[in-house]
Amino acid sequence: MLARKRRPKIETERMTLRLPQHSDFRPWTGLRHGSAQFLQPWEPSWAGDHLTRKSFTNRVYWAQRAVSQGSAMPLFMVRRADDLLIGAITLDNIRRGPAQAGTLGYWIGQAHARQGYMREAILAVVHHAFRALDLSRVEAACLPENVASRGVLERSGFKYEGVAQSYLQINGRWRNHVLYANLRNDRRGRTDVG
Repeated sequence: MLARKRRPKIETERMTLRLPQHSDFRPWTGLRHGSAQFLQPWEPSWAGDHLTRKSFTNRVYWAQRAVSQGSAMPLFMVRRADDLLIGAITLDNIRRGPAQAGTLGYWIGQAHARQGYMREAILAVVHHAFRALDLSRVEAACLPENVASRGVLERSGFKYEGVAQSYLQINGRWRNHVLYANLRNDRRGRTDVG
């Protein structure tokens, strides 16, 4: 009999980072809908069914498959004090072999921004990536003008590596992104931010 893989669950000082569950639909929809104007300038365009139950159910099933395949670790950020969903963080595109790397993505509800939650989540996920998943490199990218995202990455130990031209479609347009990385055994000094 095959043992079931453990579902990832990471505890931080104030949050539990865990896989999305079907029961998260209403809190997730409410948070995304209420933060739409705050989030949409930084994200790919939302599909017409983005906030539907069917779309969310597909998201839950994708998260379960991705974890079991070892290709991603999508986690919801749940504040323990009141069991409130406040955002999400995903270690995606996990590559094995000579790369041993993954790509970090994240979002937080507008009401919870700039309170240190995202830095707390990033530090915990990066620690897990290096210690539990044995990755060597965690990458992240954001729009050059996203000062908040750049700041949280830099305060979390990520270093600027350059610019990727037309990296992702954000809000309906191909956009350049600044690239950052955090290395398990980083001996680089501070890098100049572009």
